[in-house]
Amino acid sequence: MYKTILVYVDETAATAHRIEVAANLARKFESHLVGTAITGLSAYMFPVSGIGAGMPPIVFPIDELRAAAAQVLDRFDQLASSAGLSSFERSMVDDEAGFGISLRARYSDVVVIGQCRSDAFTPGIRSDLAEHVVLNGMRPVLVVPHSSSVVDIGRIVTIGWNGSAEAVRAITSAIPLLKRAQRVDLVVFNAEEDIELHGDDPGADMGLYLARHGIRVKVSATAAGRDDGDAILTFAADTGADLIVMGAYGHSRFQEFLLGGMTRTALASSPVALWMSH
Repeated sequence: MYKTILVYVDETAATAHRIEVAANLARKFESHLVGTAITGLSAYMFPVSGIGAGMPPIVFPIDELRAAAAQVLDRFDQLASSAGLSSFERSMVDDEAGFGISLRARYSDVVVIGQCRSDAFTPGIRSDLAEHVVLNGMRPVLVVPHSSSVVDIGRIVTIGWNGSAEAVRAITSAIPLLKRAQRVDLVVFNAEEDIELHGDDPGADMGLYLARHGIRVKVSATAAGRDDGDAILTFAADTGADLIVMGAYGHSRFQEFLLGGMTRTALASSPVALWMSH
């Protein structure tokens, strides 16, 4: 069960929809919702005693950045209250967005963030924010696409299963949500490439595991072609899914080079929400 949900709030237009999605999730599970805004003020930016007296002062717009974060949090308060939530709070963090959200994620059950847009530059928000939080937050992350208006996420779900530890963590963390779904499809791509992980009937063991949790799931095995990222997006579109559950593959220290192709494609291009775990 999800007792604490964190939603990242910023100055972008997509924030209102993200808060609505998080509030809807919190209402379903009677969760405490935390709206977190990041000022961008890293602790390393502040003066320390080791700086020589002759060094010129470095001036940061501290008050302005905190005022902007407070304004975003005012909007969060309004939307959370309008959603009828009885338990919510605002949180302002002096840090860079990736590190700040990843740190606060440790004290939440789920983190809700937005999909980064490759065609838009947003000052103060790193272009790989979603990737960074997924790989470093140590919690399941719900990535809300910027092109979607769906608020009630999780009615029709596609699960990407490949036998990996990351996929196991994503699926098990999503079980409370999967139990409420109207339809769940578990899909295995190119199972013949890892037959030792899947056995004679690819996906059957995970399907049985989910069935024992009371989840009715349909298992499919198919070829992905050259790009399994595009394949899972196509499968989700064909089944009318509003959520994809999948593992996130990559190495946080070198994520810009080693983030898995399926993960990168889904984060960049998915028109439906992603439930990811690393």
